[in-house]
Amino acid sequence: MAKLAGLNPADAWLPYEPSPAHPFDRRAAAHLFRRAGFAATFAELDQAVERGPQATAQRLLAGERGSEPFADGMQRFATSVLGRDSTEALASWWLYRMRHTPAPLLEKTTLFWHGHFATSAAKVDDAKLMLRQNDLFRGSAFGDFQSLVKAIGRDPAMLLYLDSATNRKNHPNENFAREVLELFTLGPGNYTERDIQQLARCYTGWEIQHGEFKFNSFQHDTGSKSVFDRNGNFDGDSALPIIFEQPAAATFVTTKLVRFFVADEMYLSPEWIAPLAQQFRAAQFQIKPLLETILSSRLFYAAEVRGAKVRSPVELTIGFLRSFDAGANLQNLVSSLRGLGQVPLFPPNVKGWNGGRQWINASTILARANLMKKLIQEAGGRFGGTSLAEWLKQHGLEKGKDAVAGLTDLLLPIALPADVQAKLAAAFDTPKDRETAVQNALHLFCTLPEYQLS
Repeated sequence: MAKLAGLNPADAWLPYEPSPAHPFDRRAAAHLFRRAGFAATFAELDQAVERGPQATAQRLLAGERGSEPFADGMQRFATSVLGRDSTEALASWWLYRMRHTPAPLLEKTTLFWHGHFATSAAKVDDAKLMLRQNDLFRGSAFGDFQSLVKAIGRDPAMLLYLDSATNRKNHPNENFAREVLELFTLGPGNYTERDIQQLARCYTGWEIQHGEFKFNSFQHDTGSKSVFDRNGNFDGDSALPIIFEQPAAATFVTTKLVRFFVADEMYLSPEWIAPLAQQFRAAQFQIKPLLETILSSRLFYAAEVRGAKVRSPVELTIGFLRSFDAGANLQNLVSSLRGLGQVPLFPPNVKGWNGGRQWINASTILARANLMKKLIQEAGGRFGGTSLAEWLKQHGLEKGKDAVAGLTDLLLPIALPADVQAKLAAAFDTPKDRETAVQNALHLFCTLPEYQLS
C-alpha cells in the first residue's frame, strides 16, 4: 500500500474526482462495472462516462428499484425451476439472473454473501431451501449486516449445512457457533474456545421442522451463559449484540468486502482499514453506505488497484456474455464451471471460495481457454443479436488495430504490450472467412494473461 502514489490512509477513501491526468473514461467505467458487477457493454460504459463516477455508483446501489418486472419474472422462473427439484438447475437459474440482471451490483453482492455465509447444495440437496437462502442474501445485500447474521441463524439451509438443527441442550453442537465467530463476524484469533462453547448453548433448540425454522423450548439451554465475559440467560439473538460489540467485528467484515471489491492480495494494514471500519460501526453496520464509500473512493480507482484481482470463473464467463450482450447455454455452463472450481450454490467448504491466485493453475488456465472458445462459438450470431464480425463493424472496430484498442477498453484492466497488440491486430485482419477469423482472434484476446485479471 505504501507504493500507492499520492495516497495515504487518511485520504484513500475520500471520493475520487476525475481529472485530466485521471479521467473517468470508458476504461475507468469498465473497471467500475467489472468490480461492481460483472462487466458492461459499450453503451453502458458511455452512459456511465456521461453520468460520472459518483452518480454511476449510486445507480448501481439503487438495486432493482424500477426493475420490478425483471424481479417478478425471475421469481416465476424460479418457481418453474423448483418443480424440477434440482439444485443444479437452480444454479443455472442464478447464472441466468447474473447474466440479465439490470442490477449487477446487487447480484454481485449476493454472490459475495453466498461466499461469506457459504452453504453447499452438495449437502443441502433441496432447491427450495437453497433458493430461500439466495433470496435472503439478495434482500439483505445492501441492508443491515447485524440483521443478516440474525436471519442466517434461522435459515433452514444454513442450519442443516452446519448441523445446528441437531443442537440440543444435553449435547450442544458447536459447528454453527464456531462459524458465527470465525467466518461470519470476528475472524480467527478474536475469540476463545470457551466463547464457542457458550455461544453453542445459546443456539440450542433451534430446529428445522418440515423445512421451516422452529424454536424448541424443551431443547434450549435456559441456564446462564458467559459470552465474551458477559453473563446472562442468552439465546442466539441476545448473544449477537455482544459479538458485534467486539472491535474485530467491523474490521473483519470490512476487510473481506475490500478484498472482494478492491484487491485480492494487496496488503492492507489496520491503519488503511480503520477509517472504513469506523464508518461501518458508526452506521450501525449498514452495508450500503460502506459499499458506496469503497466504490467511489480514490483507492478504488488507483492505477495499482486495476488488475489487482483475478477474475473468478463466474466473473470470467458472465462478464464476457454481458460485455457482448451474448447468448449461451447456461445449463451447460454449470458443468463447465465445475471444472474451473466455481459453481454457484456449491462452494467447496464452509470457508467458501478462496479466490485470488487460487483460481489459476496449469489445469484451470487450459480449461478457461477451452471454455472461452466454447462461449464464442456458442454465441455465434448472438453478439447483440448479430455475428461477431457485424458487431465489430457496428462499433467501428473493423480494422485490427481499432478492434484491439476498443476491446482493451471494454475487457482489460491494463494495457497490452505493443508487440501483443500488433499480433492481435494481425489476427483480426486475417482476410479469409471473416467470421471465423474474428472469432479466433477474440479467443486469443480472451486467453491473454491480462484478461484473467479484473
